[in-house]
Amino acid sequence: MRFAALLASVNVGGNRIRMDALRAALGDAGFRDVETVTASGNVLFSAKDGVEDGPGEEIAAVVERHFGFRPFVAVRDAVELAAAIEGNPFAGTGEDKLVHTHFLEHQPARDAFERLLADHRGRGPERLALGDRALYIDFIEGVAGSKLTGAFIAKRIGCRGTARNMRSLARILERMT
Repeated sequence: MRFAALLASVNVGGNRIRMDALRAALGDAGFRDVETVTASGNVLFSAKDGVEDGPGEEIAAVVERHFGFRPFVAVRDAVELAAAIEGNPFAGTGEDKLVHTHFLEHQPARDAFERLLADHRGRGPERLALGDRALYIDFIEGVAGSKLTGAFIAKRIGCRGTARNMRSLARILERMT
């Protein structure tokens, strides 16, 4: 089975990785059919034997050993990725480059999501919705100037995540199928 590993904080904030080096490191660690999509930490792979239930942690450990930092890694199969695209209520209503799915390490409690909404109220025009182990975000005026950062989100909902826009997700899913 093919999976997509979405690595947080790759090629931003000083965490530079060449994609050929990442592919080689994961291949050496036993992951099969490794390929990357763009240079922002999107890895397609077939799971190595024995880690089908937790490849994200193993990938994070490989990155730490080879590149000196441990990213959060969200792993989804093609069905889950397609559902994250189809389930995004802002897809088709906002610009594809500004509409994101923020993949989470676990499902946040509803009250944590409500706290995120309350704490964000008045800080920016972004629209948010809760999905299955995901937040859907329309950044309306752009990501770069937004106060709705990964750290802001994680503090309110109690889990880490990594976001991809609709354009990137479509490209990743196309390569998976």
